[in-house]
Amino acid sequence: MRTVGVEEEFLLLDAHRDDSRPTAAEVLLLATPLTGQDGTRSGTATEGSLVAELKQQQLESNSSPHTTMSSLVADLSSWRRKAATAAERAGARLLASGTSPVPVVPLQVHTDRYDRMDRQFGLLSREHLTCGCHVHVAVDSDEEAVGVLDRIRAWLPVLLALSANSPLWQGGDSDYASWRTQVMGRWPGAGPIDVLGSADRYHALVESMIRTGVLLDDGMVYFDARVSVANPTVEIRVPDVCLDVGDTILVASLTRALVETAARAWAAGEAPPDVPSDLIRLATWRASRFGIDGDLLDPLACTSVAPRSAVGALVEHVREALRDAGDEELVTHRIERLFTLGNGARRQRRALQESGLDGVVEMLVVDTVAGA
Repeated sequence: MRTVGVEEEFLLLDAHRDDSRPTAAEVLLLATPLTGQDGTRSGTATEGSLVAELKQQQLESNSSPHTTMSSLVADLSSWRRKAATAAERAGARLLASGTSPVPVVPLQVHTDRYDRMDRQFGLLSREHLTCGCHVHVAVDSDEEAVGVLDRIRAWLPVLLALSANSPLWQGGDSDYASWRTQVMGRWPGAGPIDVLGSADRYHALVESMIRTGVLLDDGMVYFDARVSVANPTVEIRVPDVCLDVGDTILVASLTRALVETAARAWAAGEAPPDVPSDLIRLATWRASRFGIDGDLLDPLACTSVAPRSAVGALVEHVREALRDAGDEELVTHRIERLFTLGNGARRQRRALQESGLDGVVEMLVVDTVAGA
């Protein structure tokens, strides 16, 4: 059984909305007794961790790798509770949202690398404040990893639609279900990549991008999915951080099944879908714009379809892998729940309509840990 691990990025919002904004450093210091972590990226692939990110208003949790969704949800829930408790002690509130619903001035974490990013990318770096969900699925080799990347690329916009949870930006409605996706798309190393066919071609592409001097290092290769730099995994990067930890589990289950399905096809010598990157980019835009509340593009035909049709196509594509992992019933239940209650984007907009920005914040604070 392939292991799966998840990185979740969270926002920190001052509890009193004044200028004394708590920072990640303060929260991590208070979190140390709860987590045993010191706020650095020293956690191993088997430990999990709670760490700082690019901005001081962010935290990132990293789960351990798991073979069952029951153990993964327990791990993710535990990190959410620990992070929320530490934030509260520092006078902050923890929010699982892909972008800030209220106006905020992003404050940079000062490290040599982040300072270089600021000098290189200017306003793009200074303005950036988004939170994603990165799913890592184990692979046996880089060759298998690239075989997987070649075969999952057309399906990733559906995962984005399910996870979309960033409709608000600096106090207003962006009109997008995932505005985070549009912000991420400004980075020069972001987006879908072409079918590459081999690990040598993948690594040559990454090396050539870094040699240009535009990207600082391989950590800035923000492909929709990539070969992990630090772990023997493929890393799927398109989802927003999910409001509900149960929706994170839905995304993780589908992602593992997608990787397993692709790996089997690669091992059998089946050709990857012939979908141009330009069309995948359009499918990503549509998923970012509407989430599950408007038409998406069919992953293979790239024609306009209802969201349930696109999601249903993904489930059928990975059904055998879901069944083998024991996740089919879980995925079926979570999809129905998500279409009934809404993903994060729909729920944020509903709260905005009913109670304004304060209502959005209250809903996000509660629901970030409610399922945990």
